[in-house]
Amino acid sequence: MAAERPPNKLLTLLFVLRPGQVLLGMKKRGFGKGRWNGFGGKVHQGESIEKAAIRETSEECGLTVSGLDKVGVILFEFVGEAQLMEVHVFRTETFTGDPVETEEMRPQWFAHTEIPYGSMWPDDYLWYPKMLNNKYFDAWMKFQGHDIVLDYSITPRPSTNLNI
Repeated sequence: MAAERPPNKLLTLLFVLRPGQVLLGMKKRGFGKGRWNGFGGKVHQGESIEKAAIRETSEECGLTVSGLDKVGVILFEFVGEAQLMEVHVFRTETFTGDPVETEEMRPQWFAHTEIPYGSMWPDDYLWYPKMLNNKYFDAWMKFQGHDIVLDYSITPRPSTNLNI
């Protein structure tokens, strides 16, 4: 009998957008260090996924965000790891403040045509265009280590505008 898989690890990923641009952060420490990404992280016990996305964005780049639009859920499987990472992907164009560098992230605006895919997670080019173009999706990514995508699937899904 196969061992039972532990519950998924719940995480958030939020992208702040303005016309023609996306705000990414260079991860300065921890998981994903040295890569550009959106803002997010772990969902705390008793915290909603949406509130976690708002909190993490504030902590990582100083912005206060609202009007979240949930564009996707990605399940990440890493060979040799029993627990899947369940990442809820959001986007917003509603924010206040100016992005600031924190101990964890160095934010920078990028034009949609100049996204630094070579310095990002290797699966990002597969689904970022969907997120940037407001397409909704569910995805599964299977990694060998942190640099090789062994397999994946991406399927469209209906809109989930949360207006938070």
